[in-house]
Amino acid sequence: MAQRVTTSSPATPYGAQRRHDELKQMLTGRGRVLADQVDGHLAGVRADVAGRSHDGQDVGELADNDLQDEIRLALIQLKAETLNKVNEALARLDEGRYGACHECGAEITERRLRALPFAVRCTGCEQSREMASQQALARARRDAPLFHAAL
Repeated sequence: MAQRVTTSSPATPYGAQRRHDELKQMLTGRGRVLADQVDGHLAGVRADVAGRSHDGQDVGELADNDLQDEIRLALIQLKAETLNKVNEALARLDEGRYGACHECGAEITERRLRALPFAVRCTGCEQSREMASQQALARARRDAPLFHAAL
């Protein structure tokens, strides 16, 4: 099994410590950007909703405003979920568990971690998980009735 980055040992090799520091800086930076985006989007939605007058708007305009608000809130939710994943990755890094696959324990490649710094599975385990999920979805679709019989 591949060695994980640890910070608790004073004998940590310089290369591992440097990698740890680079990853921490990358994760912290991404976390700050996401937090700023979430805060900015929330402030924008609040300001738009507070400043919006419903006078003279027809049902279509109101529905359009509601749809736009829902889309913006969904984007905020996605960014907040990503921020949570980044914070969890930072905690794993500080605990010395960062970069190890949750499924098989193998080291997650640095290339994958740079692309997706909060990855919890190696590429092989993630592909297996996605394939199993697709197969389950295909089975559910295949087994679902096409129509409901009238009673």
